[in-house]
Amino acid sequence: MWKTVKTTVGEPEARMIEELLAAYNIPVIVQQTDLFVHPIFGSSAQCEVLVPEDRYEEAYNILQGEGSTVKYTPLYEDHVKLGAKIVEFAGYYMPLQYDGIVAEVERVRKEVGMFDVSHMGEFVCEGPDAVRFANYVVTNDFGSIDFGDIIYTAMCNENGGFVDDLLVYKIAPERIMFVVNASNIDKDFNHIMKLSNGFDVKLTNVSDDTGLIAIQGPKTQEMLQPYTDLNLDEIGYYSFKEGSIFGVSGIISRTGYTGEDGFELYIPANQTTVTWRKLLEIGIRPAGLGARDVLRLEAGLLLYGNDMDDTITPLEASIPWAVKFEKGDFYGKEALLKQKEAGLKRRLRGITLETKLVPRHEMEVFKDGQKIGYVTSGTFSPTLGRPIAFVMIDANVKIGDTVQVLIRDKYVDAKVVKTPFYRGSVRSRK
Repeated sequence: MWKTVKTTVGEPEARMIEELLAAYNIPVIVQQTDLFVHPIFGSSAQCEVLVPEDRYEEAYNILQGEGSTVKYTPLYEDHVKLGAKIVEFAGYYMPLQYDGIVAEVERVRKEVGMFDVSHMGEFVCEGPDAVRFANYVVTNDFGSIDFGDIIYTAMCNENGGFVDDLLVYKIAPERIMFVVNASNIDKDFNHIMKLSNGFDVKLTNVSDDTGLIAIQGPKTQEMLQPYTDLNLDEIGYYSFKEGSIFGVSGIISRTGYTGEDGFELYIPANQTTVTWRKLLEIGIRPAGLGARDVLRLEAGLLLYGNDMDDTITPLEASIPWAVKFEKGDFYGKEALLKQKEAGLKRRLRGITLETKLVPRHEMEVFKDGQKIGYVTSGTFSPTLGRPIAFVMIDANVKIGDTVQVLIRDKYVDAKVVKTPFYRGSVRSRK
């Protein structure tokens, strides 16, 4: 008996997997399902990679294990055919840009663009204690939101440092969904599993079975409305409904990481390509990771690994509103409470520069000749026409103060400012 160990979009990835497993003397059958044939792209059949049933677990572990090949989202082949520049990011081959980062940023700010974010991780939590358990895992008050709503939050270690920042979807009394960063999928799942002892819940990692497309920009709703069975106007910011778009069923949420209005589509992985191509047909053009990073920084949104990690707390990262001490017990609470009572020694701030020199990650920041911190994220903002950055600096530095960033052996003046740097079309929470 043969069992499907992997489904791919297109034959090239299937053949790469075949070669990998052959090195372990695991027999492989690659068979086409003849799905997703499209006149724009030519024949792009979905393929199944099958292995003998008694070798399935071994093959699966090889493909999933550390040191295995970089993963592909279901849309990889389409990115290549659209001329994207491909880079490795968070263990996946992802599109950096298509027709230029600046052009893609402007398109999302003024009209609409779409992103492949299928590399993100999704965990489903089911059981009588699902809501109570989620509220223990995260710092924000998940118990206070309604069903059909979403919360942005931190998930901390015992020292109060970030395990990750994430979204949690409140689907039903006994069903919730965690959405985590791609680079942290395995770490996060193991962390959540360890915390589940004593709770009546079942956790399932559905990341590989889930495709995720983010459509962002002020014209998103008018572009999507004719093709969904939902009234998109009824979906508030950080809320969602289950419905269909282009006949594909899934979760449609009014979320995104650009500072613009928009929706994210959680759909079956094997239906992601057909949905993406339908979006292309109605005139929505793709954007890559480069534009997404600029957009999120302009909008004052954090990036795990740059602006936060397991040594930085949510209080230091300037999102104290995502830590609700009054809600009851949660993991990491004691450490965060001690830090709050003692007072912060450092915190994340925004800076802008009146120069063409761009501050970059880990560049040093000074004030009055003394080093006070470092740059966590920096870029040139095409929307604002100047460089912007997040810096982790001495907590005594105030908004309006002038600091210096050491760029190419030059001390360049920067002004500490409120964030977000730019407010787009994103709606207020209902």
